[in-house]
Amino acid sequence: MNSDYIYSRRSIRKFSDKPVPKEIIEQILDAGRVAPSAKNRQPWKYIVFGGKQKDDLLNCMEKGVAREELEPMLPNSSRGITDCKNTLRIMREAPIIIIVLNTNGNSPFIEINCDDRITEICDTLSIGASIENILLKSTEIGIGTLWIANTCFAYPELTAFLDTGHQLVGAIALGYSGETPSARPRKTASDIIEYRM
Repeated sequence: MNSDYIYSRRSIRKFSDKPVPKEIIEQILDAGRVAPSAKNRQPWKYIVFGGKQKDDLLNCMEKGVAREELEPMLPNSSRGITDCKNTLRIMREAPIIIIVLNTNGNSPFIEINCDDRITEICDTLSIGASIENILLKSTEIGIGTLWIANTCFAYPELTAFLDTGHQLVGAIALGYSGETPSARPRKTASDIIEYRM
């Protein structure tokens, strides 16, 4: 893969209605499959939604967000609900939504011991590597993506809809881009790197 894709990748928030062929989705997900993972646990699982199935998923998420406004499970994060509603609008526009699960993880609303927390952190890092492979492969073949964490506001509703005990990590909106956004501001190297050598 050309390293230019690292620098040209953008988060897409406007999608065309052009359908994405299943062969392209399979190619993109295969890039995620071969990512490195802690202890080679490969803790990721991807569930691909399109059409009416996607509409049902997002209707469920919308109900969960409405519940979160009235009975918050994440009261200190309530300022993010407005952004979540905008994300939901974007997800409805995207032809494909990929749900991301941690097959070794449980609900974040359940307390766990320190050893399990370390395993969870390592698995989350692994899933992040898998998702980044997906985003970069998508960029390489001309598909737009948006990495989504706002599923947290409808966590119990979505996991019930998915009929899963696995940890819901987030989602990826995927489709042909309907925009060409400029690069977002980034911290400089001197802001984030400290050498002790």
